[in-house]
Amino acid sequence: MSKPQKLSSENLQRTVSDISFELTKEEIDDLKLPTISEVENAKCECCGMCEECTPEYIDRVREKFNGKWVCGLCAEAVKEELEKNGGKKEEAVSAHMSACVRFNKYGRAFPVLFQAQAMKEMLKKNTLDGRRAKSISPRDKGGAKKGGIARSSSCIPAITREINDIKIAN
Repeated sequence: MSKPQKLSSENLQRTVSDISFELTKEEIDDLKLPTISEVENAKCECCGMCEECTPEYIDRVREKFNGKWVCGLCAEAVKEELEKNGGKKEEAVSAHMSACVRFNKYGRAFPVLFQAQAMKEMLKKNTLDGRRAKSISPRDKGGAKKGGIARSSSCIPAITREINDIKIAN
């Protein structure tokens, strides 16, 4: 019969550290980890583009845009509309949504016609607003405008003179 093995202090220390590791491991396992939000596909109510977002983010966006989910690109367009109309969010969202609906209805099916219609509207807006290309000639009332380069004289007489000199020489 053999003698029982004597425990060394080193083996005893290792056993204690192994037990303490197991105890702390159980404590860590017992900790409740925060739930990870699943992502959902959210479809923009303006342009129809889909994005993967958490439900919390979708709720925040809906709060911001009167209950409508708007993608990042459309959100920027709505911000531009806000600046144009003086800060009325509901009007800005509806204006952008109607532009998107119109584009999706005609623009995708008939891109050339849509572009022609857009040019027509742009020209109509400019004439209604009284915006036209104006001369920056110093002869206009008020002199040269800021930011413009005013002509001091025309180059046409010099060109005409050169052409006449060439004709005379021939």
